[in-house]
Amino acid sequence: MDMLVNLSRLPEVKVPDGVHIVRVQPPDRGRMLAFVEETFGQGWASECGMALSFLPCRCFAAVRDGEPIGFSCYDATAKGFFGPIGLSSMERGHGTGAALLVAALQAMREEGYGYAVIGWCDEAQDFYRKTVNALPIPGSEPTHSVYRELFRFQKDDA
Repeated sequence: MDMLVNLSRLPEVKVPDGVHIVRVQPPDRGRMLAFVEETFGQGWASECGMALSFLPCRCFAAVRDGEPIGFSCYDATAKGFFGPIGLSSMERGHGTGAALLVAALQAMREEGYGYAVIGWCDEAQDFYRKTVNALPIPGSEPTHSVYRELFRFQKDDA
């Protein structure tokens, strides 16, 4: 299911000590894509690659000690869509994911978006609801959203 966020009502979040949230710059494209593919797979790396194709890049990184530990993107699958977002498993639960989310949503607001769609966020709905007051969009399951085209490459279960 997709969710909707009002960008005029974003919370302030604290970035954990030792973590920096930065907009990825073109020279770091290869390093960012390698991190995303190694940690989260080819699909998210493809979406991240799209977000990195814009100027300014539409991808943010969480960095600790000069190494990426997470990322968030927008306008990767469709205009006005937030995601994907990923955080190394050992970094979860400390506020870095919220900081990545809000950084990207703030950038969307600065670019003139009034609302953002968070796409295909089944297991993360509680996170988005608590962090940015996102609301489910009725009838937006993947087979009825921009993600429906992904299914043409899926094998039949039969």
